[in-house]
Amino acid sequence: MASSLFDLDGEVVAITGGAGFLGRTYAQAISEAGGIPVLLDINEPALEGAAQQIGGPVATYRCDITEPDDIRAAHRGLIERFDRIGALINNAANNPTVSPDAGMAYSGRLETMSLAQWQADIDVGLTGAFLCSQIFGAHMAAAGGGSIVNISSDLGVISPDQRLYRRENIPEPEQTVKPITYSAVKTGILGLTRYLATYWAKQNVRANAVCLGGVLNGQPETFLNAVAERIPLGRLARCEEYKGPIVFLCSRASSYMTGATLVIDGGRTIW
Repeated sequence: MASSLFDLDGEVVAITGGAGFLGRTYAQAISEAGGIPVLLDINEPALEGAAQQIGGPVATYRCDITEPDDIRAAHRGLIERFDRIGALINNAANNPTVSPDAGMAYSGRLETMSLAQWQADIDVGLTGAFLCSQIFGAHMAAAGGGSIVNISSDLGVISPDQRLYRRENIPEPEQTVKPITYSAVKTGILGLTRYLATYWAKQNVRANAVCLGGVLNGQPETFLNAVAERIPLGRLARCEEYKGPIVFLCSRASSYMTGATLVIDGGRTIW
């Protein structure tokens, strides 16, 4: 049966940033497909809430993915408890979102971005993905296989359209923008994916990337209308629309797929 290819019965899937908005969605998808999501997140109270929301079998580990010792400790705990890991979803990233006035959560302007902010964003979004892939991926390679799913963005393929974030009657130096670090991280994730895909291919560890478009999450109507004009399907995604691709990439349904970039953005990057 073709449907059985998507069965994750008993598969253990680690998700970085697992207590976040999309991390919870991925965890629910894994659980609904019969798998066991393992949520890794630095926010311990949020982990508890996420576990309660999922409801099914789930494990949580407080983990700072910029600290190798934290990752190793979480990995040891996971292996001691489950003895295996079937997939890793590198989801964690700093992502300033659109605020109610249609500006970004923090300025992020190229001219004024501090080295500390640059480094913090790279550490979480790119170095964290590298470290988790290094530690979890090596285990999967030694065990004979697994799947690494790296979460990128449509902004890993195209540049942000900063006009979306402009506010009326604000001087140019004070306009907020999508920061350069987000583009750098999400583009770097694609290179990381291709490298991992060839590095562990003989050990049957597959690595693929998903370029996601924007997701509905309480953005102001003016922003939604503006961004919809740039998307052929005319809207942002609903979070549940990303469940299927995640299950696909973690399951046997994608067993002959590696090093690929799956773009799911409503068509935005083709315009």
